[in-house]
Amino acid sequence: MEKQKIKTYSHDELKDELIGKRGTKARDKFEYKLQMDVLGRMIKLARKERNLTQEQLGKIMGVQKAQISKLENSANSASIDTIVKVFHALDADIHFNITMGTERLHLH
Repeated sequence: MEKQKIKTYSHDELKDELIGKRGTKARDKFEYKLQMDVLGRMIKLARKERNLTQEQLGKIMGVQKAQISKLENSANSASIDTIVKVFHALDADIHFNITMGTERLHLH
């Protein structure tokens, strides 16, 4: 019996095939949604690390619990200002990395 060779695909190749190549609307939308989902999860993780409820974090920030819930479940409507305020209220440092092409920008 002859062995069949199985083609393997990288994660990027699968995304290119199933979602679209980088730079396409579908791929950009997917990547943005994924990044916002990760950001929401980071907010939730940081809040839990501080042993705070959504209500308690909301009180610290001066917002309603529903707004914290919305951020944790979908940060895509949050401004950078709001994100900075959340992590400041959690006494957590945040860092932004900016890459243009192959060049990473640094602030001094």
